[in-house]
Amino acid sequence: MAHTISDVARLAGVTVRTLHHYDRIGLLRPSGRTDAGYRLYDDADCARLQQILFYRELGFGLEQIRTAMEAPDFDRGAALRRQRELLSARVAHLTAMIGAVDAAIAAHERGVTMNSEEMLEVFGDFDPTVHEEEVEARWSGPAREESRRRTAGYGARQWREIQAEADAVARRLAARLVAGTDPAAPEVTDLAEQHRLHIDRWYYPCSHQMHSGLGDMYVADPRFADYWNRIEPGLAEFVRDAIAANAARAARDGDGD
Repeated sequence: MAHTISDVARLAGVTVRTLHHYDRIGLLRPSGRTDAGYRLYDDADCARLQQILFYRELGFGLEQIRTAMEAPDFDRGAALRRQRELLSARVAHLTAMIGAVDAAIAAHERGVTMNSEEMLEVFGDFDPTVHEEEVEARWSGPAREESRRRTAGYGARQWREIQAEADAVARRLAARLVAGTDPAAPEVTDLAEQHRLHIDRWYYPCSHQMHSGLGDMYVADPRFADYWNRIEPGLAEFVRDAIAANAARAARDGDGD
């Protein structure tokens, strides 16, 4: 059955302009046209759009999606199963986060100050402050003390913002890994730089040298490796390599520390 572009846009919850753009860049070309030249989409076109929208929901860029879907070995069934795994992981994470936020709201309404356990529930099950000893061992006391000073003043709102930032960068890095992007590609090193600035903003001044050391720990330390690899298998190594490439880029540009 053929559908007009307006029908497809309405069903998919996207704009007609978006579908025009997908056609223009070759991501989703309609299979037919009316006598007047208007686009017509068949069921196969709608199935392809569904796949695209799943990828978009997971944070993939349009060029990544096109590369993945035009690969000679692309398997729609395998792609759908992997997308389901990623979405299920996100649902589980968001469900846990909602429960933690509800607990924080209840504490706030009772006038109770959040204790460290409640704070970590809001933040998630990975807390960079757990690794302060490694930071101190590599870069001496000031970084550790600065992290303690900053985090001591954070409340529920700050921890939610920290978690949202960290999740966003991690998801984008995972998407680049899944798409097969070189960790030294500019779009990946840009994400590594966002990660460095996230640490620099929320925990302690994080030079490129310090960041590279953290990247090494993401692979060598099982606690770090488990955090990254639960997001996407192999992500710890990918992030380490992206961080190293970002530091090398900064050195070439004269911005190294």
